[in-house]
Amino acid sequence: MGNNPYSPHTEADRAAMLARIGVRSVDELFAAIPKDARAPALGIGPGLSEIEVQAHLEDLARMNTNAGSGPFFIGGPIQRRYMPAAVPVLALRGEFLTAYTPYQPEVSQGTLQAVFEYQSLMAELLAMDVVNSSMYDGESATAEAALMAVRLTGRRKVVVSLDVDFTYRRTLRTYSRGAELEIVEMPTAQLASSAAGAACLIVQHPDAFGTLVDVRVIAEAAHAAGALCVQVTEPHACALLEPPGALGADIAVGEGQPLGIPMSYGGPHLGIFACREALVRQMPGRPGGPRAPRGGPPWFSSPAARRSCVRCPVASRGRPSTRTGRAGS
Repeated sequence: MGNNPYSPHTEADRAAMLARIGVRSVDELFAAIPKDARAPALGIGPGLSEIEVQAHLEDLARMNTNAGSGPFFIGGPIQRRYMPAAVPVLALRGEFLTAYTPYQPEVSQGTLQAVFEYQSLMAELLAMDVVNSSMYDGESATAEAALMAVRLTGRRKVVVSLDVDFTYRRTLRTYSRGAELEIVEMPTAQLASSAAGAACLIVQHPDAFGTLVDVRVIAEAAHAAGALCVQVTEPHACALLEPPGALGADIAVGEGQPLGIPMSYGGPHLGIFACREALVRQMPGRPGGPRAPRGGPPWFSSPAARRSCVRCPVASRGRPSTRTGRAGS
């Protein structure tokens, strides 16, 4: 301890602390640990230089199968995507990225404006009224959509197609345990006839196997039974197919990784979540939007208080706020 050049404590400091706790030496603090376990042989070789370590790690990396080296089918919604060069360049700009938590006004405003642009794009792409500033991933977005439908309808049964990606269905079941929901899985062809008593029908279009689904029929059956229709979708597909809003879906969810995000060992990335305006008060997460004060430039804000999900009156007291990019609570 005394020879550690990085320790800020002097010998006198250590002696005073040891005397205060009634211990004669630092070694005595570790007396309960067997001697052979205090500094076990790690089985590693002598130290290497930086360039030698880099070469060794590159040798280890070559033993892996790179995701771009061939086809793979286990990723589900997480797949290789083409990312234009402009995407990382813009995403790494100082207005959007900071090593510190984004409380600085200029970073907060840049982030909130980017969020607003994302919401605007997704609302147009999905033909939905409101889009929040994302969930964790497509799986959690789907589970949150089911919980939202339960709150809106007062029912506790959720009917989901077996053709929805299995990771979405597993996450839905995990979320449902605490809420004590009844999760019913069945083929897509039977969804429309199973709407009675359900809070929502969850369908994926295109489904996990790439099949196109007639969502309009399912949405009509859900509405006739007083339920909601939740559509799991893929953002690129909405550029070619009729969007969820045009098909009658009340809530649209999906994985946002196709929007120019690396696979990152499976995520999480971002979960797309959109709904109709009439349902917005039960929408999880938060949206961001512009405000234009008189005589000044527009600025961006979020209507939800920071950490408001805690539902504690002092949750944000005394902390910087990202709502307007200004300090306060």
